[in-house]
Amino acid sequence: MQTPDVKTVARLYHSMLLIRRVEEYICEVYHTDAIKSPVHLSIGQESIATGICDPLEADDMVSNTYRCHATYIAKGGDVKQMMAELYGKSGGCAGGKAGSMHLIDMAHGIMGASAVVGTTIPVASGFAQAMQWDAKKGGKQRVMVAICGDGATEEGGYSETLNYAALKKLPMLFVVENNGFAIHTPIHRRQPNWSIRARVETYGIPTHFVGDGDVFAIREVTKNAVDAIRKGSGPQFLECTTYRWMEHVGPTDDHSTGPYRNLKDYERWKENDQIARLEKMLGEKEAARVKDAVETELKDAVAFAEASPYPSDNRLLKNVYAA
Repeated sequence: MQTPDVKTVARLYHSMLLIRRVEEYICEVYHTDAIKSPVHLSIGQESIATGICDPLEADDMVSNTYRCHATYIAKGGDVKQMMAELYGKSGGCAGGKAGSMHLIDMAHGIMGASAVVGTTIPVASGFAQAMQWDAKKGGKQRVMVAICGDGATEEGGYSETLNYAALKKLPMLFVVENNGFAIHTPIHRRQPNWSIRARVETYGIPTHFVGDGDVFAIREVTKNAVDAIRKGSGPQFLECTTYRWMEHVGPTDDHSTGPYRNLKDYERWKENDQIARLEKMLGEKEAARVKDAVETELKDAVAFAEASPYPSDNRLLKNVYAA
């Protein structure tokens, strides 16, 4: 793997730092009731969203889980609209009616997220099939990236979609963010074979694995996989092991509240923090420039959310029922 240039390092650092600062701000204000919905944070997992989204083109798409802040930001979603959505304001990406678990920005290729585990995966295959049809008519071959957690791999729709995508050679990259837990239950208590990718190989789908959260490795594997998909390889699969620093849902650290997590694992992953790694690579002056830009983006997003009004009563039923 080639050493990335400074411009690439700065771009990846900016993406990951923006994700973290937005979520750290959420942690700071959550107790005030400014945020109107439950939150599932990706602090510690930022390198996956950034590494996956950076090689994608603007008209490629991603589908997501309810832990969707990171991918939304990494794919270029409007952070002002995201913050307003969390505040329950009309300026939000879903008009303030959906909240943290249902972020969407179709203009930037971000399919609507869902709070129900695994449900976006088959929907993503429908988008991928439409992309395939468009390409067969002479259009550009776009790619759909379907992202899920390790818990979603135990849902029926996940296996059914893998099978269908392989059968139809759909232009899909499946990505599993494997943080080792389905809420509080570790994978070794849920699966006799801990290798998620080994099960995927039985569908004849090429698989890839990054086990240490290395943002450059994730980016390179994604780029190569997406290039192959555009050339007609059919679906590909990437499993990334990672570690969420915060509790499953909510803004606090839960390492002292129960026996389900190992503090040594947490400390090991914190030492491997990709944001700190890239900051050292950039040097003090360039890192400071990026930090200033990120803080400005965060400040502007908060100001937009605070200034945006709440939805009016006559919008409560809008987009709920088909006319």
